[in-house]
Amino acid sequence: MHPNLPPRTLKELIALARAKPGVLNFASSGNASPGHLAGELFKSMAKVNLVHVPYKGGGPAMIDLVAGHVEIFVAVISTAVPQVKAGKARALAVTGPKRAVALPAVPTVSEAALKGYEATNWYGYVAPPATPRPIIERLHKATVTVLEMADVKQTLLDQGIEATTSSPEQFAAYIRSETGKWNKVIESSGMKVE
Repeated sequence: MHPNLPPRTLKELIALARAKPGVLNFASSGNASPGHLAGELFKSMAKVNLVHVPYKGGGPAMIDLVAGHVEIFVAVISTAVPQVKAGKARALAVTGPKRAVALPAVPTVSEAALKGYEATNWYGYVAPPATPRPIIERLHKATVTVLEMADVKQTLLDQGIEATTSSPEQFAAYIRSETGKWNKVIESSGMKVE
């Protein structure tokens, strides 16, 4: 959030948004981006009317947040942390299931105001459905090995990113769960990809 806005907590931001429906805006890195989806989920759960302002990437959105052209930016942590630490942006909450290592004093959205809220920007490897099991196991093992390397972990943590691993079956179940969750958000918000 732009540091000149009065709210100091997520509950205060929700109260302000409810008092001024359709006045506050939130930036994202583009239509149907993870930030847009997270913002729409927030709007739905908080029962607030924020105006979405899509950008062509996180960099331009952050520049406009710092300049005061938008009030709120649902940003990936690696984009937000440098500006928060420099005092050019205020972090009210992180969207994941736990506090971020890069911003340990910042609560989760679920802790701060909206129980059950979770929006995680995640990445993973997938293979075609007919890929033989030994190849999947080999790719999985190599990926886990790299993600557990101390220098890789540190490089990611320096950007505010915490790498986690799971089994191929756990990841497939997670993808199915996330697909169902976000399909509902897309449908209820009327979101369209441009």
